[in-house]
Amino acid sequence: MPVSLEDVDHIALLARLGLTDEERAALRGELEAILGYVEQLSQVDTSQVEATASTVETPAPVRADRNVNEDRAAELVACAPARDRSYLRVPTILG
Repeated sequence: MPVSLEDVDHIALLARLGLTDEERAALRGELEAILGYVEQLSQVDTSQVEATASTVETPAPVRADRNVNEDRAAELVACAPARDRSYLRVPTILG
């Protein structure tokens, strides 16, 4: 599929790329090659291929939805150098 230099310039603008003339010409050739491969893929007969959401047939792991952490708030707050009831006191950082 032919790609014009205007197409390359538009893509470069969208990608915020500053390209030299040599880079523009090289990118044009690379884009044409990529689009050629995509065109080849569109010619493959996939009418007998079943649609899939994933190529790997492993089920999602399922675990019991339960709390595995003890209520340790009092223990953790007791370790703080400054506290107010069950809250940690920290220095003010905004003036």
